[in-house]
Amino acid sequence: MGLVRASLTLLAGGVAAQALPLALGPALTRLYPPAEYGRYAVFAAVAANIAVVACARFEFALPLARGEAEARHLMGLCLRVLVAVAAATVLAVLVGVAAGLAATWLWLPLAVAVAGALQWLTLWATRNERFAALSASRFTQYGGAALVQLAAGLVLPVMVGLVLGPIVAGAVALAWLRRPAPAGGWKALWRTRRSDWMAAARQHRDFPLFNTPHAFAGALQDTLAVITVAALAGAASAGYWGLALRYIKAPASLVGGAVSQALYPRLVEATGAEAQAALRRVMLTLAAIALPLTLALMLFGPALFALAFGERWRAAGELARALAPYIGVHFVAAPLAVVTLAWRAQAWALKLALAGQVAFIAALGLGLHWGGLIGGAWAVSAAMVVYFGSYFWTLVHWRHDVGDA
Repeated sequence: MGLVRASLTLLAGGVAAQALPLALGPALTRLYPPAEYGRYAVFAAVAANIAVVACARFEFALPLARGEAEARHLMGLCLRVLVAVAAATVLAVLVGVAAGLAATWLWLPLAVAVAGALQWLTLWATRNERFAALSASRFTQYGGAALVQLAAGLVLPVMVGLVLGPIVAGAVALAWLRRPAPAGGWKALWRTRRSDWMAAARQHRDFPLFNTPHAFAGALQDTLAVITVAALAGAASAGYWGLALRYIKAPASLVGGAVSQALYPRLVEATGAEAQAALRRVMLTLAAIALPLTLALMLFGPALFALAFGERWRAAGELARALAPYIGVHFVAAPLAVVTLAWRAQAWALKLALAGQVAFIAALGLGLHWGGLIGGAWAVSAAMVVYFGSYFWTLVHWRHDVGDA
């Protein structure tokens, strides 16, 4: 399947996946108050922070595996790492609850396990170019989460309803990604010889060494941001932050996930000149989509949020307006994370990402201190436009004879 067709297949599933949560958003925001959204935003950020490295990023080596045997060894390795991370999360949460953490955090290990398994099997499906299954999985995951949150919010305590949505929907979405089974079947993954999965770990050690801290630090940015907002501006402000980013980042997640899943295997196979040309085409297309979205947020953000989610959420629209420049450049950058994986430039990407994350949190903290929530958002936008601008320039002028090796 060609890059355009694969991207469109994934995009169609993503559009359907986002349409249902967007349609249910007004009901959810009238059911759940801003302060509860804020507490849930902290929980979700922590879960995502752990889940993004739940397989030590070895799953991203699956499209690079040569032959079924190597892929099977990697799958066995991913399974073992995921189980270990989930078990460690159980222990950490039990200690935290004993020390006074809210009982809702007991759901965290399950949230991590489901999200980690989704990421792992998504890369397995990507390797096998099962783009229709990926689309169906995304629809089940995101659309189902909103449905469960709505239903659960009517009968369960507020936080439990919010937390259960992604867990239940994610568990169901895994069913789309189980085929084809690895050579020997799923049960055989547990019987993968230690020498085989250890060999796979050594061969692809760049992923835990460079991409794991990169991914963890990237997710940590979101975690620290929402914790910082909650600490300095209150739980309701964290709710505005969480809702605004959830909705204004939705296009980037939608398009970015579709494009990156199709782009990654193409960049692996392409020559330097072909890869560069494909990258530039993708960047120009994404920029053409991002610009009108950014302008619309800046012009109509507060009114749109108040209309869609209720007047008490107008502040989230003000926040969305201030974050619009950041969201615009993020929209272009989101699918490009796979570029440095394909070009074996993970060490460089890690250094750059760490610098960007420090700039993000520093800008947010200073902005919150001097100008409150909206001041923090404008400071983030200013810092991130500069940061992503330098990132785009470097990728466009990349020398393919230079890498981590």
